Formats: sequence, structure tokens, C-alpha cells
Amino acid sequence: MIRAVILDWAGTVLDHGSRAPMAAFQEAFRRLGVDITVDDARGPMGMAKCDHIRLVGSAPHTNAAWRAKHGHDFGAADVEAIFEIFEPLNIAAVEKPEHSTLIAGAREALDWCAARNIRIGSTTGYTRAIMERLAPLAAKQGFTPEVMVCAGDLPAGRPAPLQMWWAMATMGIWPASDVVKCDDTPPGIGEARNAGCWAVGFALSGNIAGLSEAEMARASDAEKAEMRARATAELLAAGAHLVVDSIADLPRAIIEIEARQEGNGGP
Repeated sequence: MIRAVILDWAGTVLDHGSRAPMAAFQEAFRRLGVDITVDDARGPMGMAKCDHIRLVGSAPHTNAAWRAKHGHDFGAADVEAIFEIFEPLNIAAVEKPEHSTLIAGAREALDWCAARNIRIGSTTGYTRAIMERLAPLAAKQGFTPEVMVCAGDLPAGRPAPLQMWWAMATMGIWPASDVVKCDDTPPGIGEARNAGCWAVGFALSGNIAGLSEAEMARASDAEKAEMRARATAELLAAGAHLVVDSIADLPRAIIEIEARQEGNGGP
């Protein structure tokens, strides 16, 4: 049976649509003379933020704009320069209520897990400086995972499995086949698979759909179906064993995974 769930943060437990980092990424690049789109900023979401910045900046069209502005290709020093601007902006963003509120159904899903003695841990692509501001806001709403492993805590971030292994080791949970990792991004799903865990993707609450809770509520059934299909395809391609809409569906996902376990299936 499932003994633990390791949850991502933005787009998974809170910040519907994972919207807090978007404006921060755009503004950080803009301050150094290069404009990027929201789609550019969203592309590598889920990775550690320095890795994310490196991939955004080294994309061919962004790199060309950077070269035109600065006279050289986007490099390691530029990653550091962008990050120095980005992190304070992201800290300010996560403190806003719209970016720190638990996603609908999260509290009920966490209570359901607690009633079944399923323990809760977390990993995140956010740095510890960002999480020092965000975690207390989540705690006030009842989200207090046993462990929080941040980007930068270990030598490699997602999709490397080190954050997952650290979380499981800290919690004393093994084997990995008794653990479910939930995430809204392909790198976060890769993290789960590389760690040997079950991987559950969240299609509508996360980065791929990219809508706030209010925006998602206004979307038509056809629009939701299109977003669900696109996100599901991306998350399954990344290795998800199962994709559901949001954390509200976590109990159903765990029940399905436990049924697979009883059939001698493993991740």
C-alpha cells in the first residue's frame, strides 16, 4: 500500500496555474534588455530556477536577442545576473494571496491521506529563500509536509532523483515503490520516475494549462478538454503513470495505484 506522497508546490498544492514565477522571469530578462514571452518562461518549469534560466536564455531566439544586446552568447555569468534579479521578484510574487492560496480540494485530499496514515513530504524547484516566505503562508492553511527539499539543497535538481531520495531518506520511507510523487511538470515527473516512485501528473491545476482558478472556472468544457488532453499527453510522455486534473483527485489516484500494486504492478 502507498505509505507516502511527495508533493510539488506551485501548480500542485498551491498557486493554481503556477503563475508566480512568470512575471518574475519576464521582468528579470527585461531589465537586462531582452524580452521573453510567457511561453518562453513556462517552457522548463519544474526545474531548479538557475537551470530554468539557463534553458530559457540559451533557446535559439532568446540567445540571438541576448547576443544582439550584449555582444555575446548567453552564458553562466548571465544566468547568475538574471537569477540575482529574479529571486527577489519571485519572493515578492509568492507572498501574494493569489499565488499562495491552496488549490481547491487540497485540504480535503491531505485530510484523506492523514486518515489513511499516508505521510506527506515535498520537493520544489523553488530555492530555500523563496520557500522561507511561502511555506509559512501554506502552513497557515494546513499544509505542513514533514520534509521540504528545495532547489539548491543538493548537487542536482530535477529531473535528477536526488531531492526525492533525500525526502524519502529523511522520512525513513522505503521502498520507493510505496511512494507517490505528484507534480504538474515533466521535470517533476522525471524526478519521480528516476527515483523509482509512482508518478501522478496534475493536468489542469498546473503549469501546462497555466490558468488561475478563476480563469479555469470560466473556461468552457471544450476548452478544458483541450487543455486536459495537451497536459495529459505531455505528462504521460514524461513518464507519468497516471494523470488527473488536480490535487482534489489525489484520493482517486492513490486508490487506482494501490489497485495496480495488488495486481503485482510496480512503478
